[in-house]
Amino acid sequence: MIEAVMLWNEPNNLSHWNFEIDPDWSIFSSMVNLSADAIHAENPRMRRVLGGISPIDPDFLRTLQRRCVLHHVDTLAVHGFPLDWNHWKINEWPSKLAEIQAVSDLPVWISEVGASTFGAEEIQEFGLRRSAELLIGRSERIHWYSLFDLPRAWPATTRHREAEGSSYYRHFYMGLFREDGSAKPAAKLFSNYTPQLGICQWFHFEDPRLECAVRSLNELGVKHLRTGLSWADSFRPGAEEWFDRQMKQLENFQVTLTFCFTPEHCGIMPNHTSPPKDIQGYAEFCARMVRRYAA
Repeated sequence: MIEAVMLWNEPNNLSHWNFEIDPDWSIFSSMVNLSADAIHAENPRMRRVLGGISPIDPDFLRTLQRRCVLHHVDTLAVHGFPLDWNHWKINEWPSKLAEIQAVSDLPVWISEVGASTFGAEEIQEFGLRRSAELLIGRSERIHWYSLFDLPRAWPATTRHREAEGSSYYRHFYMGLFREDGSAKPAAKLFSNYTPQLGICQWFHFEDPRLECAVRSLNELGVKHLRTGLSWADSFRPGAEEWFDRQMKQLENFQVTLTFCFTPEHCGIMPNHTSPPKDIQGYAEFCARMVRRYAA
């Protein structure tokens, strides 16, 4: 079942929202407010989560607060990767959560936390253990990122790609399972922390890993899953059939369903990070998906 919908992903990260076009966040704020209201009209009980922020920045949320965004959502979310991308240490997790909790009384979910095996698989083992120790009991939902390594033949969803240097390549080593399906050491520990820990796993369009993912999630004892439906993918031929297949496979999990990624022809600039030319289009996509899968 779908327990929540998330509006966008890492909006304060230049790889996921082009704030050079929207420097005061006015387009983003209007888009979220309109979409949150459209979702509420379809299902008043559906929990609306603001797209998980990365970096963890309370000033960004204060900006959205001034634009009334926090009055249109039910939950805030953060992403943290102190062992890979962030400029803070893993033991600072409680203080990072406290910074966001000080901005608003809304609950704060951790919709992505993880550690790559880019340098050594032992680092991921440590990251899993320490993250679980620091976070379980501090947030209602914690989604570990991710289940599978990203296949090296696929691009990571970022506007900068190779320009990011080694930061880009860490995207490919975040999984508990390697590209060939073999388990990393951390995978053998993960069931010690379920169901308190969930998983965030993105699925590409017609992803061949879907059925294998469901088996692995069940074997690990995962109950809470975060994934997404791409607004950009919705314009592909066969999109509804793929969305139906994906959601049917995931129906036994408590799913947080993320809506993001601008279709090229809908953006002010022709890329997935661009603010849309017409925010109504994103709101209509969100409402249509809730109507179809969570009426």
